[in-house]
Amino acid sequence: MSPLPQSFGRPVSTRLSSTRPLPALPLSILPLSALPVTALGLSATLLLASCADEGGDANAEDEPAAARDTTSETEDGEASGEDTQGQDAQDQGSPGQDNPGTPFVVEELGSYDSPWALEFLPGTDQLLITTQPGELVLHSTDTGEEIAVSGVPDDIVVAGQGGLGDVVAAPDFEQSQRVYLSWVSSGEGGTGAVVGHAQLVESGDAAELQDLQVIWQQDPRAEGSGHFSHRLAFSPDGEHLFITSGDRQLLDPAQDLSSGLGKIMRLTPEGDPASGNPFADQGGVTEEIWTYGHRNALGIAFDAEGRLWSSEMGPAGGDELNLIEEGQNYGWPEVSNGSHYDGEEIPDHTDDDGFTAPAASWNPAISPGSLMIYQGELFEEWTGDAFLGALSGEALVRVGLDETSAAEDELWEMDARIRDLAEAPDGSIWLIQDGAGAQLLRLTPAQ
Repeated sequence: MSPLPQSFGRPVSTRLSSTRPLPALPLSILPLSALPVTALGLSATLLLASCADEGGDANAEDEPAAARDTTSETEDGEASGEDTQGQDAQDQGSPGQDNPGTPFVVEELGSYDSPWALEFLPGTDQLLITTQPGELVLHSTDTGEEIAVSGVPDDIVVAGQGGLGDVVAAPDFEQSQRVYLSWVSSGEGGTGAVVGHAQLVESGDAAELQDLQVIWQQDPRAEGSGHFSHRLAFSPDGEHLFITSGDRQLLDPAQDLSSGLGKIMRLTPEGDPASGNPFADQGGVTEEIWTYGHRNALGIAFDAEGRLWSSEMGPAGGDELNLIEEGQNYGWPEVSNGSHYDGEEIPDHTDDDGFTAPAASWNPAISPGSLMIYQGELFEEWTGDAFLGALSGEALVRVGLDETSAAEDELWEMDARIRDLAEAPDGSIWLIQDGAGAQLLRLTPAQ
């Protein structure tokens, strides 16, 4: 068990409350700008500066390459193992040590190769962990024992941001033992995200996925290996499956309703277009679309009131937290609070541009790779708040939600890229780091 750095979990910012200037801080601790919330219909824009990599303010999810939004295959904010600074830093400090002013204690529970997603299985003491290279691990939260689950898809393409992705339990998991997975496969036209479901069957010290069925494929497929998104979430009533479908770094398809790229899809649990979708009368892939104008939405979650939220990586800056509402256009690539990598400016969101503005945005970038809305009671002061795992920001970010707007922000440096996060049945918060030797972490309140 490798020790945690002494700075692990150090708070960088506190709640936003006024516009008064913040005191000067060392360069290694960059504060969030305290800016007022400006109401824009049902959402608000809250511009939050954050701690990004010291090298500059570009979104480290995308290492700039040739033109506009075309980036390298590894893309620092979404790839595994390229950024070793956080891993090297873990050779200091003491595991689980709580630091003055930090509201949680951190416990290390295991190490994995390029993990991607966490899912607690209802009615059990088990956690499923996916890894980008294609492993599915069943972890006992009581004993720490683990089982490698067999029967994972055999057509997973592991390249760039591609690989095995998200995992969620079916709403009726306790009866059906069904789980849903996303991954990247190849076919005519290139690569694309795929979603399927299977039954998780345990027998003694073995576990297997049985009757794996593909229920959705990203349409169209495209060349390259970036911006698949493929995060999954079920509506609270269990009737609808939402899938984030990235723009594949092609930009313009996000505004094209005849394309399934740059969208959030709303389907039935069997993968059919859900009844009542806003563009259903246009047929084809358009029947699946719930919202559009997205770049790379790597987080999606419902709050306790049934509102859907999504976190989205911007280009060079402009990361977003969005309230997702039926039929809305979130603007990419026509508007963004970031810029293209070749330096070309993108118009910022305004209150009269016809697009839905983010509830919160970050510039410089934090590279949000995940989203969880806390509904537990262990951290009772955080109930209802949104939590984002920051990749280039190497941080845990909390955003207070006030119904349809973002009200406050707090960021704790974690000295490692955070790939995913989840709320355990007991209300503790679990994080998984990114890259080789990534640690599984459990956060509980500091005494």
